[in-house]
Amino acid sequence: MRGSSTTRGASNSTPRRVLLVVENLPVPYDRRVWQEALALKAANYEVSVISPATAKYPRLAEQLEGIHVYRYPMLIEGNGYIGLIAEYIWSFICIFCLTLFVSVRRGFKVIVIANPPDIYFPIMWMWRLIGKSTVFDHHDLTPELFATKFQLERSVVLSFFYFAERRMLRAVHKVISTNESYKAIAMRRGGRTAEDIVVVRNSPDPLRFTVRSRDPSLRKSAKYLVAFLGEIGQQDGVDVLIRAIGAINAQLGPEAVHYVLMGAGPHYDKIVAHAEKCGVAEQITFTGRADNDTICRVLSSADLAVDPCPYSTHSNVSTATKIMEYMFFSLPIVAFDLLETRRSAEGSICYARLGDEAHFSRLIVELLRDETQRRALGRAARIRLDSALSWRVSSRCLVTLMDGLIGGSPVAVPDPLTLDKVGFGDHEE
Repeated sequence: MRGSSTTRGASNSTPRRVLLVVENLPVPYDRRVWQEALALKAANYEVSVISPATAKYPRLAEQLEGIHVYRYPMLIEGNGYIGLIAEYIWSFICIFCLTLFVSVRRGFKVIVIANPPDIYFPIMWMWRLIGKSTVFDHHDLTPELFATKFQLERSVVLSFFYFAERRMLRAVHKVISTNESYKAIAMRRGGRTAEDIVVVRNSPDPLRFTVRSRDPSLRKSAKYLVAFLGEIGQQDGVDVLIRAIGAINAQLGPEAVHYVLMGAGPHYDKIVAHAEKCGVAEQITFTGRADNDTICRVLSSADLAVDPCPYSTHSNVSTATKIMEYMFFSLPIVAFDLLETRRSAEGSICYARLGDEAHFSRLIVELLRDETQRRALGRAARIRLDSALSWRVSSRCLVTLMDGLIGGSPVAVPDPLTLDKVGFGDHEE
């Protein structure tokens, strides 16, 4: 995208300024928001981003790759009810104040707020009344995420999340969805029309990731290397992988496989303790939150990648970013047979039966023993990614949307299926 960016509207007298806002992860660690920011910057937009600060990204204001980043201190990271309420109230106050600050300091024509959570609709209504164009970047299904995390079917808080999602979807001019399932939900629960929604998939940017030579040191003398990348929350199924290691050891032996788990989150400490309790901690390298360099090094070296996330009403219709990042590195993948996982990868990965952890473990063992099948699946995954799911396609949809909002003309977003297919980047087999 950056190599051949569009400049539509560059001569327009209206300043091409966009403000992106995200609460649950800092930038540039939030790869989706950062890729969106870079795509807009490449299309001659002036981009500002608001996100929380963390120990790794502590600076409250800085400029990265030409993008102005403003962060607020993340004083609270909630897990239970009270913690989440405190976190969201604090983030609401900080984000509201920072949008005012950015408006005065740099200005913006379009404000894009990503979820979770969905509580920022009053902020969007305010900026809409002032005359700004507003966009909701629908990253996650907050009600389903909350219900899965706390294993609830009904509660006052859950009802509030449905209410907030509906209000957020209706408060904005346009909605960005990560996949067709989210688009359908925005239409059904938010009352939006298909013309109001643009699908921007969670595809890896080929200019941010590179396939490298294998690093044998990552294996710790094991024959095989298995990788996991992603958040480690209660709902993400990393405990499934920990249990699977014991079953894999029973067939291949405890010295055969080393695992690199890249990611962090509210369940991280419990997963580390669980690995120790199960006696498999020595077979695992926990990296914590991983930067692009670590991700590229590990995924270029792995023999196989896994997504152990089990079925839930949330996971079934959500696109796992990790799946397409695995596909970028031509990795064979084992995952459970979730709707949007299959829509993304089609037949290029191995699907375990829903709820069948033994089948999940068995597929990993079978693939590790079959190098020919691993190579075939890896090639198929990369072809699928490059032909139908590429970031070039999604970024063009994003820029077209912003061009229409900045110019004030009707937004005619191209159908991703009609766009030209992307050629392969250089990568090793």
